[in-house]
Amino acid sequence: MSADESTEYFTLLCDDPSHEVVIVDCGPREMDVILAVRKVTGLSLWNSRVLARQAPVTVVGGLSAYRAQSAVSVLQSAGATAEWRQEPEPGDRTAPSP
Repeated sequence: MSADESTEYFTLLCDDPSHEVVIVDCGPREMDVILAVRKVTGLSLWNSRVLARQAPVTVVGGLSAYRAQSAVSVLQSAGATAEWRQEPEPGDRTAPSP
């Protein structure tokens, strides 16, 4: 690309924006949350444990709204404080979550 060219991103109205699932707090039932992370992500038990202990952390991204809500339900039923949010657009500048 030359200096005069720029990249533009467009969101079509028919596109379902992708969502991400975030564990805000692991909660007191850590082992249940680790197993729920494993169920949602398909990671090994070790990697699920590492991920759960890094809260607040994005567990999985690129999901439809329905699948993100389902993943949050699984994590919340295990005792975690979890939420789903729309992923930022490629051109958006956002500060990382604390």
